[in-house]
Amino acid sequence: MNPSLRLGVTDEDQALADAVAAFSQAELAPRAQAIDEQELSVTCHVPQLAALGVMGLNLPEQLGGPGVTPTAMLLALVEISKACAATSSMIGAHFLGADAVLIGGDAAQHQAWLPRAASGEWLAGFALTEPRGGSHPADLRTRAVREGDHYRIDGVKHFISNAAEARFLVVFAKTDLAAGARGVSAFIVDMGTPGIQVSSHEKLMGIRGAHAFEVSFDNVRVPVACRLGEEGSGFKTAMKVLDNSRLDVAATALGIAEAALAAAAQWAKDRKIDGEALAMRQGIQWMVADMKLRLEAAWGLTLQATALRTAGRPFTQQSAMAKLHASEMVGFVTDAALQIHGGYGYTREMPLERYARDARILRIYEGSSEIQRSIIARGVLG
Repeated sequence: MNPSLRLGVTDEDQALADAVAAFSQAELAPRAQAIDEQELSVTCHVPQLAALGVMGLNLPEQLGGPGVTPTAMLLALVEISKACAATSSMIGAHFLGADAVLIGGDAAQHQAWLPRAASGEWLAGFALTEPRGGSHPADLRTRAVREGDHYRIDGVKHFISNAAEARFLVVFAKTDLAAGARGVSAFIVDMGTPGIQVSSHEKLMGIRGAHAFEVSFDNVRVPVACRLGEEGSGFKTAMKVLDNSRLDVAATALGIAEAALAAAAQWAKDRKIDGEALAMRQGIQWMVADMKLRLEAAWGLTLQATALRTAGRPFTQQSAMAKLHASEMVGFVTDAALQIHGGYGYTREMPLERYARDARILRIYEGSSEIQRSIIARGVLG
């Protein structure tokens, strides 16, 4: 389906998507395979992405962003993901950090950090997950202890995207050990601060160009002025940020699935068995129909959640449904596309195996499929 025919997509939204699509196919797609094979960092694309306004898509004009709608941002990320899902993942991690400052910060913090995030000069990251407890607030072990006009932060974060090249991370730490989620606070941490150590990047199954790291904090002194909101407000900020980011993950799933379906359809039309195109066979037609059905259902859920976000209405349950369905949909679609290609799809000469590997993480990060089901159930059961 032509994106301009989708409900809620304006001409302005589509114009941005078209510009990003042209860039992505010209600049990102030709390099995606080499980046994957050599595990090169996709941050090499940041200057060009910034010139397009992509690095600030989530920010208003007064803070250096282009001031586009959430729908335009969604479409842009879909187009980037069609070409290179690792690049979309890197951008999503940047948005996580910038969103945390935008949502939890005050006007002074907005001005100090966000314009240069929007321009691409400063890369951001989001440090919630830990080695032992994932992202569960009760299990966070990173501590932030106030000492006069500073906090001392100690602890370890894991799977932190962009950490090695980020100018700042938003770090979530316990300021009150006994208070559960209400004891979590958020801090903007300049990565040049003494006491921070970043590991070599993880060896990932997919999105290999979107590097993730373990980050250690040892007696890291952070000014009180870099705390986002009041003590104990950090987890509420994190949950609001994740509502947004689940739509970014859904966009990545949509982009990969669109690329996989397009490849499968073209292969089915071009590949001939006994002089007849695969596309003429009912079994292949039914596979393609199931792929398209699930993809369009994911589009519908994602656009519904995006419309609620645009209207300023609660969308936690809807973003969880969009993320859950889209991330599971793309696993089905990439597997079916690879199957249609047969043995050729299993080779690294074609992008199908990369699509399948890249898609697999989407059921895990920004809240696993199991977490999304819990969120949805709470919305139904109260």
